[in-house]
Amino acid sequence: MKVEQIYTGCIAHAAYYLESNGEAAIFDPLREVQPYIERAFKDNAKIKYVFETHFHADFVSGHLDLAKKTGAQIVYGPTAKPGFDAIVAEDNQIFKVGNYVVKVIHTPGHTMESTTYLLIDENGKEHGIITGDTLFIGDVGRPDLAQHVIADLTEEKLAAHLYDSLRNKIMPLSDDLIVYPNHGAGSACGKMMSKETTDTLGNQKKFNYALRANMSKEEFIKSLLTGLTAPPGYFPKNVLMNIKGYESLDTIMDRGKKPLNVNEFEVVATETQALVLDTRNAEDFAKGYIPNSINIALDGSFAMWVGEMITDIKQEIMLITYEGKEEEAIIRLSRVGYDNAIGYLKGGFDAWKNSGKEIETINRVTAEEFARKYSTEKLVIIDVRKKSEFDSQHVVDALNIPLNQINNHLAEFPKDKPFILNCAGGYRSMIAASLLKQRGFDNFTDVIGGFTEIEKTDVPKTSYVCPTTLL
Repeated sequence: MKVEQIYTGCIAHAAYYLESNGEAAIFDPLREVQPYIERAFKDNAKIKYVFETHFHADFVSGHLDLAKKTGAQIVYGPTAKPGFDAIVAEDNQIFKVGNYVVKVIHTPGHTMESTTYLLIDENGKEHGIITGDTLFIGDVGRPDLAQHVIADLTEEKLAAHLYDSLRNKIMPLSDDLIVYPNHGAGSACGKMMSKETTDTLGNQKKFNYALRANMSKEEFIKSLLTGLTAPPGYFPKNVLMNIKGYESLDTIMDRGKKPLNVNEFEVVATETQALVLDTRNAEDFAKGYIPNSINIALDGSFAMWVGEMITDIKQEIMLITYEGKEEEAIIRLSRVGYDNAIGYLKGGFDAWKNSGKEIETINRVTAEEFARKYSTEKLVIIDVRKKSEFDSQHVVDALNIPLNQINNHLAEFPKDKPFILNCAGGYRSMIAASLLKQRGFDNFTDVIGGFTEIEKTDVPKTSYVCPTTLL
């Protein structure tokens, strides 16, 4: 059966391409749809359907642009109420894609409209299931997102629905079916997803904690809800965009791809109060950057951290990028609904620096230099990794303030004495450094390479939870 996973690692997202006899279908597409159109063109196929497993929270889907550009019909599962033309399928409804069959299996739980699509080949053999966020490899979808849009849909109610969906709809299916989930490790839509992005259903029945055959509903709900962290703040906003609709990516690109010289950039930034977002890597940013700009580098989980740290999804944004990376930055912003890029600095940071404009820098030390200071001074150390990472191992006496909580805990950062920042590898601590600089902190130093490099030194470490750790 011709089904291809199209995986985008920076947001741990999987779309799927299905083709048979000149007809194609796309499942859960990303915002930029041209790659799907080109893939179908390669097969001389027409995209007939855009299947959505649910209204996504962690990204803005490309269903509207894809339907507009190809004439494909958008399909959702039962109970969906999209604000645009779409087929709202019935449970067990059949769709034909060439000689293949796509069968709708309503599997509420992650959301109420969540749907699994059973793929059946030209010989009538069941091949696999596209599960969306209902079933991941090693995990299942979190049930606490819908209540941020519809208050009555509590996480307990949705977890109970998910238990029933898994037991009554998914687990009775054949063990040899291939499971094609919407996400892999790194996504915030689950808590313990595997780095593998496909598996057989039989293996998942053996090794996925949520599919244990003798698990009661009460056990399932408790297990599923234990350890869930708060979802990123942009999730409900993405859900609403996916339900109601949005501007075409073409329009967003036209607005964002405006080259501005240094003087124009400065004037526009001042007049619009736009956020200046520097997407260069941490090392280059630390050596010099435009005052008050924020660093979220393209070479990491860019879209996720934009969504976590820029609270206003409608915020106008002006970009600093490496040459040729402007379009990539705008696209990756749009994946999570940040559609208001209004231009970029022509010539990048070098143009700003060469013009003689004011710049700022971030103080940094190597792990070895940090170790020497630690042995002779009483240091204030702030670790911005996730609590689970911190609890696993951290420098003795360090304070844990996870990056996504910084804005709510600025009072925890000392202004009257110096402190040291670290994360795992330097990506997150540089985001933190740029935010702290913007808020008037100037008495800190970042550790190059973060805890990964600190681990190699003789600085004392502990895996116990530090009493000063923020819960």
